[in-house]
Amino acid sequence: MSVFTTKANVVITCHKRIVPYLEQEVINLGFEIEERFVTGVKLFITLNDCIKLNLNLRCASQVLYSLHAFKAIDANQIYNELVQMPWEEIIPNPGYFSVTSNVSNESINNSMFANLRVKDAIVDRLRDIREERPKTGAALTGTVIHLHWKDEFAEVFIDTTGDSIARHGYRKIPGLAPMLEGLAAATIYASRWDKKSPFINPMCGSGTLAIEAALMATNRVPGLYRSNYAFMHVLGYDASVYEKERAIIETQVIAAKVPIIASDISSKAIENAKLNAMAAGVEDMISFAVCDFYDTVVPEAGAGVMMVNPEYGDRLGEETELEATYGRIGDFMKQKCGGYWGYVFTGNLDLAKKIGLKAKRRIEFFNSTIDCRLLEYELYSGTRRIEK
Repeated sequence: MSVFTTKANVVITCHKRIVPYLEQEVINLGFEIEERFVTGVKLFITLNDCIKLNLNLRCASQVLYSLHAFKAIDANQIYNELVQMPWEEIIPNPGYFSVTSNVSNESINNSMFANLRVKDAIVDRLRDIREERPKTGAALTGTVIHLHWKDEFAEVFIDTTGDSIARHGYRKIPGLAPMLEGLAAATIYASRWDKKSPFINPMCGSGTLAIEAALMATNRVPGLYRSNYAFMHVLGYDASVYEKERAIIETQVIAAKVPIIASDISSKAIENAKLNAMAAGVEDMISFAVCDFYDTVVPEAGAGVMMVNPEYGDRLGEETELEATYGRIGDFMKQKCGGYWGYVFTGNLDLAKKIGLKAKRRIEFFNSTIDCRLLEYELYSGTRRIEK
């Protein structure tokens, strides 16, 4: 039996509050969702189908193909169950594999111990069958096995992804407090941007929001920027299936003339953003400028989207200083962004009150562990200040 052509439960994980955008991506790719969770969705598909998902999804973290579900009270039961599984049919010889886990069981106070018992079971099985110990390590560059263990319910998966696909692979210089690419994509999905009208990104930092907008406008997906996935290190892998999917995502790229403007007061930030845009192949699509955000050029006939991700004021004394900044963001939207939809992504709702505008929507997100909101403002054209 080849896992690549056998249907099984597949769980696609993502960060909390991103599920609606992941769900729509999955549906748009032609898949049917069986179940929806707080941190992902479940499908019933083959491992070959997982290849398509890995190459195309922007908002996902991992694509997990289920091998076996069982009850386990303690780590010894995990070992006893897994040592009987035919790992010689999954992990190549000679092979290298890694183990990851998500564990919540009262018998375990360190998830690394659960990882160790999974690793021991696989190693012992393969050593008995092949008379050679496979190599293991923390780097997710070979076969990846994932254990999900909550209370007495355990399930073991092939992680078909490896390193998270929420990192899209083009960002070589992240900058200070960067927004994860998958989160940036989700916030753009949550906005009213039509991928044709202007996308304005003041305070752009390392350029993630502007670059993700350019990628969406040209149908560039994350699979274009990555050449190694964990599914490539599973027995039965047919490279022609991957090459076919890769050819599809290459041919679907389109030329698009969409005004995308990104600015930052830091010349170093703009330098880094340009390098990241170059790595993504969209440097010619984005107009970068070194300036105060208030001086960002906003095309008057655009009626597009302005999106900004200001600082949240994490350190003592910063919040008072940022009150003026948030107030100026409100002035910028009122006076220069008439006809646009304005979006402010922030983890500090007290500071957001200083914007001085009433949000039409408050869309919930997490940025790492920070409870955030994407605040949406409808900016009427009559509020644009007429320059004399």
